[in-house]
Amino acid sequence: MDLHLKNKVIVVTGGARGIGKAIVELLNEEGAKVAIVDKLAQANKTLPDRSLKGSYFTADLRTPEACKQAIEDIVEELGPIDALVNNAGANDNIGLANGTPEKFIESLTSNAGHYYFMAHYCLKYLKERRGAIVNIGSKTSITGQGTTSGYVAAKGAVLSLTREWAVELLPYAIRVNAVIPAEVSTPLYESWLKGFADPQEKLRQVSKKIPLEHRLTKPEEIAHAVAFLLSDRSSHTTGQWFFVDGGYTHLDRSIS
Repeated sequence: MDLHLKNKVIVVTGGARGIGKAIVELLNEEGAKVAIVDKLAQANKTLPDRSLKGSYFTADLRTPEACKQAIEDIVEELGPIDALVNNAGANDNIGLANGTPEKFIESLTSNAGHYYFMAHYCLKYLKERRGAIVNIGSKTSITGQGTTSGYVAAKGAVLSLTREWAVELLPYAIRVNAVIPAEVSTPLYESWLKGFADPQEKLRQVSKKIPLEHRLTKPEEIAHAVAFLLSDRSSHTTGQWFFVDGGYTHLDRSIS
């Protein structure tokens, strides 16, 4: 299906790895002009070997100034922005017992602050082009996790902001939606598994709890949902939370 994304300028934060990289790959296949914003300065090593193109912008998104500069650089190189994918972030395990107030505030900025910063500095262009925003959330904001207050609070804010922005931007026909993964097979997830005495057994235990096919979600499955929500194929969809998680969040995990 042609998603009509050819030559659209789309910003993807955290686009060098994991879910972000899968989104970049798919958008390139659709012919978009992708701006990859990531703190990693290794563009050539992160793009796939399929002659796909993307413009790389190295930035530490924890400060408004860095986000503003990234947007200015993107517009100068690629032109006005059509869409934004807020994806960057990481589960940092800043909990009540194992964190501090200072680390909690830092976690909020690292995992939600730049969603606002990037949207704020993109807004002028999104208004001009009736653009779209897709925010990447996390099932932890729905289910809780028990050890990561900062990350969960940030991801809860992301879902609330998705609906707040959907309302605020109605006059400009800017659509805002969120995609919510659960357990996704990424390098970061693999690193987490390696922290267990028996990584394969831990993977088996997690997979068993995922109702659909008892497997982790693939990054490209998240990417397909994101691309659809960015496209005019979802032209009357806004303020929605899309769970791409094999039923993990809402279905009975005792199903076998």
